[in-house]
Amino acid sequence: QVQVIESGGGVVQAGDSLRLSCAASRGIFYNLAVGWFRQAPGKERELVSSINWNTGTTYYRDSVKARFTISRDNVKATVFLQMNSLKPEDTAVYYCASTSQGLQADPKKYANWGQGTQVTVSS
Repeated sequence: QVQVIESGGGVVQAGDSLRLSCAASRGIFYNLAVGWFRQAPGKERELVSSINWNTGTTYYRDSVKARFTISRDNVKATVFLQMNSLKPEDTAVYYCASTSQGLQADPKKYANWGQGTQVTVSS
């Protein structure tokens, strides 16, 4: 069972960048997909981006395409989410989790959630 720790959140201004990290504190991501989700107050948790650990295949939701980049570091067992050109609507708690069911958007199919990291973007 993989346990993860997210980090890298913060308070930034619109247009700034942040890099989130999702480190496997126990276990490995091999044969799994790792997803970055976010949840804003009063809204449902939504998939932002995901990556197949084995193949490197990625998915992005439309609103973050061309601004966010997901990547993985095999040595560090870490998945990164580079977020550029941040907007106030990106404000949320960001979580990472893993699934054995491929690049899919349903959070119910994911397990081993981290505690989340807050991203706040001011206008």
